[in-house]
Amino acid sequence: MSGRGDAIVIRSRPFHGPAAKSRPSDGRLATALIFLPPALLLFTIFVVMPIGEAAWFSGFNWNGFGRPTRWIGLDNYRFVFDSRGFGIAFRNNLLIIAVSLLIQLPLALSLALILAERFRGAVLLRMLFFLPYVLAEVATGLIFSFIYDGDYGLLASIFRAFGAEAPHLLASTQTSMLAILIVVVWKYFGFHMMLFIAALQGMDPNLVEAARIDGASRWQVLRHVVVPLLYPTIRLSVFFAVVGSLQLFDLVMPLTRGGPADSSNTMVSYLYNNGISRMRVGFGSAIGVILFVICVTFAVTYKRWFMRNE
Repeated sequence: MSGRGDAIVIRSRPFHGPAAKSRPSDGRLATALIFLPPALLLFTIFVVMPIGEAAWFSGFNWNGFGRPTRWIGLDNYRFVFDSRGFGIAFRNNLLIIAVSLLIQLPLALSLALILAERFRGAVLLRMLFFLPYVLAEVATGLIFSFIYDGDYGLLASIFRAFGAEAPHLLASTQTSMLAILIVVVWKYFGFHMMLFIAALQGMDPNLVEAARIDGASRWQVLRHVVVPLLYPTIRLSVFFAVVGSLQLFDLVMPLTRGGPADSSNTMVSYLYNNGISRMRVGFGSAIGVILFVICVTFAVTYKRWFMRNE
């Protein structure tokens, strides 16, 4: 037996009291104080102030020169809602939204279900379908303006090959919007297709395999397993499609500039044609405020009801 007494070693542990718990929050607060002011400054300069100026200018009958002095209150908004051209533009935006949701997204989802599988040439086909989205909107509009040309375009050559008279799609009030809708579907379906492919490839394959082991058919697996797992991506695609349809402008201007007779105007092209080209800045500002309210209302409502947990 040793003559020394047994030493009792007491190891101190870090104190986890209120002071220790406050350190992470202090770090987050410091980070917020460093990074938040520049972001708020940029947001205020480039978003809040232009919106405020547009709302202010919408109360004037102003051509953009000098200082606005002729205050007319809410008359510009009344003029906008009484305008036949704005009604046509609003209807065209609704038509673009309907085509995007009922044709573009189902087409993108169908191709994604096919191209998500691994087979020879799948990557090449994905790139081929995605290329239209990479192409700039103005370039796309110029290309299709040549394709639709009833005298020298590709469409005219095809009709003449069959002995038929080529239509002038962009020059007719009956077909100009149809021509734009075709370009919209062609241009943007590849973007949604890639979103769906990414979601499919990130899906747990064990769920699909378990459903097949249980005897589910291919259609049942698609309906009860794959599509429900794609709901978050579908909701995101719907949001992008609607907001993009409301803001469509770059494709319209090279193709028709909103004509003929305002038949292919969207709300943004109508704003440009009246607020910028005709220098009716107060009238155009009222259109911009209305469009802003529509977009914000949709975004907030959609986020609240359909993307609450995302």
